[in-house]
Amino acid sequence: MNDLVTSHGTAEGRKILHRYATWHLLRRLRRRSRGNDITHTQLTVVRQHLRAAVHLLNWIETQGLTFATCRQADLERWMTSDDVRHRREAGHFVRWALAQKIARDFSFPAARWNGPCRAMDDEARWATTRRLLHDDTPKSEDRLAGLLLLLYAQWPAAISRLTVDHIEETDGAVRLRLGAVPVELPAPVSELALHQVAVRRSHAVLARKDPPWLFPGGQPGRPISVWAMGERLRKLGIRLAGTRSTALFQLATELPAAVLARTLGIDITVAVKWQRAAAGDWGAYAADVSQRRCTH
Repeated sequence: MNDLVTSHGTAEGRKILHRYATWHLLRRLRRRSRGNDITHTQLTVVRQHLRAAVHLLNWIETQGLTFATCRQADLERWMTSDDVRHRREAGHFVRWALAQKIARDFSFPAARWNGPCRAMDDEARWATTRRLLHDDTPKSEDRLAGLLLLLYAQWPAAISRLTVDHIEETDGAVRLRLGAVPVELPAPVSELALHQVAVRRSHAVLARKDPPWLFPGGQPGRPISVWAMGERLRKLGIRLAGTRSTALFQLATELPAAVLARTLGIDITVAVKWQRAAAGDWGAYAADVSQRRCTH
């Protein structure tokens, strides 16, 4: 274990790896063994998880980044690169780092996300979308967050970092800046967005020192955590990874990769991968949807 930790090039990275290995991987292994001898297979699994963490941190270093400065677009670029290894195990490391607040501005879905492995359930996505558009029972901020995932494939990490300045109203149109090019919001999404902006700006004036995060967290001056945002969306009945995959799949069939990247704020290589996946699987997807409609 120690050889893997010391193989990383930076002191900060080695500190994170040591903490991950000692206080998470080994501690969990001892708890699960319940006093019994630890097997070679169990140790191999632990080393695989640690090796995945080293591999990811090494890649981050080669990009001139640190774990603190790495963002969602960088992580997705790594996840779609040709030489990526131990993707699933690296996900465990990223989610641990988020829970420990070592990382803040990205997320890593538990399910494989970069290309559909089965037919996308677009009917369920639109049913949930209609519910959030027209049912005012859930909180308005939760409805807005859910619609940002359902319609614009935004991860909880991206949603939680939005501020009131990401939303602008000009000439009667409401636009949201997710990437380089703002996207115009349709009603009633625009109404929910403007309401949230008004609430947050009013709160920021009263609190005086609170920055105008669109979705504030429990700690003063901080946005909602990625974990808390994810929990809010789950309580709305949204399956995060599957729903985002469905949204990206559909958007990739309708928009060029360059437009997809500029409007949604995702890396261009990720957009290209999704467009290729959507083009290749569209026939199977359409056939599956048609068959399901016939049997209902």
